[in-house]
Amino acid sequence: MTHLRVSFAVAILTVTAVIPLAHGDGDNDRPFKAKNESGEARTINVAGFPVVAPENPFFLDLGTNGRRCVTCHQPADNMSVSATSIAKRFEKTSGEDPIFRLNDGANSPLADVSTRERRRQAYSMLLTKGVIRVGLPVPEHAEFTLAAVADPYGYAGRNASGNELSLFRRPLPTTNLAFLSTVMWDGRETLQRGSAGAIDFNLAHQSNSATEGHAQAPAPLDEATRKLIVAYERGLFTAQVSDAGAGDLRKDGATGGPEELAKQLFVFGDNDPLGCSAAGEHCAGSNPLFSPIVFTHYDAWARLEGSGRNRARRAIARGQDLFNTMPISIEGVAGINDDFDTPVVMGTCTTCHDTPHAGNHSVPAPLDIGVADPPLSPADGGDGVHNRFGLPVGDMPVYTLCKMNSACDRPGETRKVVTDPGRALITGRWQDVGRFKGPILRGLSGRAPYFHNGAAATLADVVSFYDARFELGLSDQQKADLVAFLRAL
Repeated sequence: MTHLRVSFAVAILTVTAVIPLAHGDGDNDRPFKAKNESGEARTINVAGFPVVAPENPFFLDLGTNGRRCVTCHQPADNMSVSATSIAKRFEKTSGEDPIFRLNDGANSPLADVSTRERRRQAYSMLLTKGVIRVGLPVPEHAEFTLAAVADPYGYAGRNASGNELSLFRRPLPTTNLAFLSTVMWDGRETLQRGSAGAIDFNLAHQSNSATEGHAQAPAPLDEATRKLIVAYERGLFTAQVSDAGAGDLRKDGATGGPEELAKQLFVFGDNDPLGCSAAGEHCAGSNPLFSPIVFTHYDAWARLEGSGRNRARRAIARGQDLFNTMPISIEGVAGINDDFDTPVVMGTCTTCHDTPHAGNHSVPAPLDIGVADPPLSPADGGDGVHNRFGLPVGDMPVYTLCKMNSACDRPGETRKVVTDPGRALITGRWQDVGRFKGPILRGLSGRAPYFHNGAAATLADVVSFYDARFELGLSDQQKADLVAFLRAL
C-alpha cells in the first residue's frame, strides 16, 4: 500500500541584513544560546560552521527583496521564527523589515501597505500566527475540483488564474535536519526518498525554490551555493538546555541539549510502526520491532525525591512517560485509519512521533488529524471562529472541494471543507486532502505558535487540542506534565 510522504521543514527563507541577536549569544566560537519562555535553548553546528555564519549564503542576500534564508530562520528563534519576534520587528521597523513583503508575507499580494496601520492589517496573519502565505493551484488532472472559496482577504480563487489557493503556513526550522524523512509540510520538496543523499538533494532543491519564490531571485542558484546552504543547515542541532523550574536539563542523569542530540544516528524508516518500505511504495501495516519508547532523556529524573527543583524534574519525567506510553484510541485519522482500513488503532503519541530522540515520523507519513478543519458555524453549534477541536481558524480562507464526477452532496465522501488541502495540492489525490507531515519536536520552546497554520499559540494549546481530538480525558496534572516535557525538548 502506498504510504504518502509529507513535508517537512527546512523551509522558507531569509531575513534582515543584520540578524537580530537581542535574545541570543552570537559569538562564533560558542553555541548560540537563546532565552525563551521556558528557560534557554542552544543551537550548535557540527559541520565546522559557526551558528552565525555571515559568509555562508544562508545569511546572504541572494534575491531582490532584501530577504535571506535567515529572515525566517533565526538562531534566536531556534532556526524558525516566532510570532513574538515578528511583532517586535514590525514595531522596530514600522513593518518594513524584509520579512514584511507583499509577495507572501501579506494576507494578500494586493493588500494596501501605504501606511504603518495598513501594513499592520495587511500582515496580520504573519504578526499573530507567524505564517507565510503560500500560493498553490489545484493540480491538473486532480481527483477533485475547487467548488467554493471564502477568503477574508479577497484574493484566493479570485486572482488572475482563478485557481490559486492562499495557504498560510509556519516556516519549519532549519535545524535538526539529520532526522528528516521529508521536506516541507506538504512534502513538495521531497523528490527523492530513502536513498543515500536523498535529503541533501531535496534540501538543495528547496533552497533554490525558496530563494526564487520568497526572496524573488531572478535566476536559479548555482549548485555550489545550494551545497553551501545545505552543508550549513545539516550541521545544525537545537534543543532546550535549561528549564526555569528544573534547571539544567543535562544534570542528574538527564540527557537534554543539542550535544547529546547530535550523537544520535537516524536511519530512514527506523521504528516506523506501520512497517513502511524505504521507497514508500509499501506499508505492511505493522512493525514487530516498533517501540513506543521514543524519548528516554529524563528517565533518571523519575526516581528523584524531594521538593523544589526535583519536583519540576519529576513532572518532566512524568510527561515523557505519558508521551511514550499513554494509550490513545486513534480514530478518524486520514493516513492511518482509512489507508489501513482499520477504524480504531490503539497507539500512543509515539505511534505518529516515532523517530527516536526527535519525535517526527521516520518515513514521510502525511496525516489529517483535523488541524485544517474549518471554523464551526453557529448553525452547527460553533462560534464561527474555532473549529470542532477548539483551534482558532476563523481568520483562515476556507475551501470547499468536490470529488471529481460526484454530486458533492455527501460530506467526507464527495465534499471536503478545509482551510488548507495540504498534500492533495501536490499529489492531486482526494485521499490526501488535509494531510500534513508531523515536524521534529526538539527545540519547541521559543518558536511558537504551533501546527502548520500557527493555530496553537502555546504548547498548552497543543496539548488541549490533542486532549479534545482524541478524547483523552487528561487531568490538569497530566496536561501540565506533558507541557513540561515538551518544553524540555
